[in-house]
Amino acid sequence: MEREVRVRFAPSPTGALHIGGLRTALFNYLLAKQKGGKFILRIEDTDQTRFVGFAEEYIKESLAWLGISPDEGVFEGGPHAPYRQSERKEMYKQYAQQLIDAGHAYYAFDTPEELDEMRARLTAARVVSPQYNSISRTQMKNSLTLPEDEVKAKLEAGEPYVIRLKVPRKEEIRLHDIIRGWVMVHSATLDDKVLMKSDGMPTYHLANVVDDHLMEITHVIRGEEWLPSAPTHVLLYRYLGWEDTMPKFSHLPLLLKPDGNGKLSKRDGENGGYPVFPLAWTSEEGNPIMGFREEGYLPEALMNFLVLLGWSPGDNREIFSKEELVELFSLERIGQAGTKFDINKAKWFNRHYLLEKPVAELAAYLQKDLAANNIVASQEMVEQACVLVKDRVNFPKDFWSESYFIFVTPTVYEKATIESKWTEDAVNVMTALATKWDAENTYLTVEDAKHQAHEIAEGLGIKPGKVMAALRYAITGSTQGPDLMGMISILGTAEASKRIKNALASLA
Repeated sequence: MEREVRVRFAPSPTGALHIGGLRTALFNYLLAKQKGGKFILRIEDTDQTRFVGFAEEYIKESLAWLGISPDEGVFEGGPHAPYRQSERKEMYKQYAQQLIDAGHAYYAFDTPEELDEMRARLTAARVVSPQYNSISRTQMKNSLTLPEDEVKAKLEAGEPYVIRLKVPRKEEIRLHDIIRGWVMVHSATLDDKVLMKSDGMPTYHLANVVDDHLMEITHVIRGEEWLPSAPTHVLLYRYLGWEDTMPKFSHLPLLLKPDGNGKLSKRDGENGGYPVFPLAWTSEEGNPIMGFREEGYLPEALMNFLVLLGWSPGDNREIFSKEELVELFSLERIGQAGTKFDINKAKWFNRHYLLEKPVAELAAYLQKDLAANNIVASQEMVEQACVLVKDRVNFPKDFWSESYFIFVTPTVYEKATIESKWTEDAVNVMTALATKWDAENTYLTVEDAKHQAHEIAEGLGIKPGKVMAALRYAITGSTQGPDLMGMISILGTAEASKRIKNALASLA
């Protein structure tokens, strides 16, 4: 009988969730949903020295915002609770003891100073990777080198110790990775990892293997940085007698900096001026760090962007709904090579999804900013403004920055700009336009507004193109912005005339 697919996202609560972690969570979620399985959130908090109080809620909110909430886990509960490793502390001891009893692990009583001396000694001997391994352990203070009665005395006296995995000296360790194929590592390159720390807490290596087994995890999907640890985990599954139910591994490719030069770090966003966290937070130094949500990215856009950082649908298609991703997703279509974090592509996705929304939803974004600036405008006018500027926006906040000209009557005009653009011809055309439009007091179509402006200019023997920059500045107080005639159409001839007259009066 085929096992139910069960995957887990197991972050450490050491700070804000990096965007690479969110991608890992997304890939786990998609596989679980496609296979009709379970997506589990587990908190790996065995390193209590790095615990950050807000991190768990941040992780929960980030997943909820992206729309990939777990089926069971630290907040949802479930049959394998508790889902915080710190709350499962006592449980791991029996498995560490099982390894010791079977000769696959041992007590190590070395002090920090003795460990430093060992590394210095190996470095002096030109050992490339000075580590506690099958060779160096023979010269250290552990239950493999000390007499049995001395080991017993040290334990009974409460002398500090750690429990280390006894890695075989000469063995080829093989594991199959769905993304990378067969991976082979010689045991001589591995160190004897600490499994239980002196404070009684398990390390990641023991805790994650035990938890994955007890929680019946079928697939481990995690970042490439964990690939070097995978052979150690294979040994643990074997030594604990769980090799037959060991989960299938998939190590995701690295997320690279936008220039492809190295792994994308938490600092790169601050330095590059783009978000690398799903939600905003405050750094340890007290600096506010923006997130994708606060920058105005839509969750569906971020999901579409993230899934293509490593995964390919097999064709040139780029736009997918969550439902389509669930249907199409495959671990086998994830590449091995690192992928560049192209923030401009993320903006492209956001723009696409933003412009797919009904105009009423776009107007809601703009109405929010209008209210923040104590401006009241009709829904019709706001919707018209959104339609006018929609081709100029990437984020919801852009509706305000691109259309505020329409809602804010300019009161100050820069003398230098006026002198450079307001020729005598421009003044004559604008004076005639203001008179005509004030008398008409109506709303023109874009075509009619353009026709009337051109008609008056040409009637005065002036080329229209020579006055449009001045007319724009008079109506908006800016030299840039959306289509001028589109704004005039929204404002109406009376408001347009009023603004022209105010601008002309500034010449006096």
